[in-house]
Amino acid sequence: MHTRLPCLFALFAAFGLAAAEPRAAADELHKVLYITHSAGYRHEVLPLSIQILEDLGAKSGWFEVTATEDVAELTAASLEQYAAVVFYTTGELPFSAQQKADLLAFVEGGKGFVGIHSATDTFYEWPEYGRLIGGYFDRHPWHQEVTIRVEDREHPATRHFGETFRITDEIYQFKDFSRANVHVLLGLDTASVDLTLPDVHRADRDFGIAWTRSQGKGRVFYTALGHRPEVWRDARFQRHLVEGLRWAIAD
Repeated sequence: MHTRLPCLFALFAAFGLAAAEPRAAADELHKVLYITHSAGYRHEVLPLSIQILEDLGAKSGWFEVTATEDVAELTAASLEQYAAVVFYTTGELPFSAQQKADLLAFVEGGKGFVGIHSATDTFYEWPEYGRLIGGYFDRHPWHQEVTIRVEDREHPATRHFGETFRITDEIYQFKDFSRANVHVLLGLDTASVDLTLPDVHRADRDFGIAWTRSQGKGRVFYTALGHRPEVWRDARFQRHLVEGLRWAIAD
């Protein structure tokens, strides 16, 4: 009888190891690089956004955030440790041609890219970035309470909203934005705004608010929300952002 114990222990150990491996995979900690460099307008909410995103990562148990304004961090060697890059940026960031190539290679190789609010107000002189993120900022005709239509109620970043929801934020309009190139998650209900304002440029009255797209093997998630501190403190927005990030990482 005693001679069988080592075999039984070995068998139990094997089962225990097999059971532990899926848990380890599920609990994998994904590193996220949060770039907040402002080469144009600097949003006052940036420090709060860093704090909240770091807190969300800590509470989630599956991602941790490295926040920086130093774009020198974005190189092929540095990016190897990250599962996703998040931009809350403005203007022409001081990237070298090699850094631009490294960012595209990072995403196209299978990693995630997330843009928040003014990430579309970035890199106008780099067309490949516009294609990556899905469009460029073209003024914000409205800063008020609006109704948002949830166009994809199955996506993890939007299924918690219901059919519509109300929110007060700075609402962007976009150029070089087309539904042929992105999958729209959220759109503006135009009945909730004044379309006769002089800054309203889109003749098709199509104002996407959040969308996804693929870039090579990678995934891109963008949300135009996030200008106001109250939005960052809103649990609905926090879940929207975290689940968008999780989708981009393909976790």
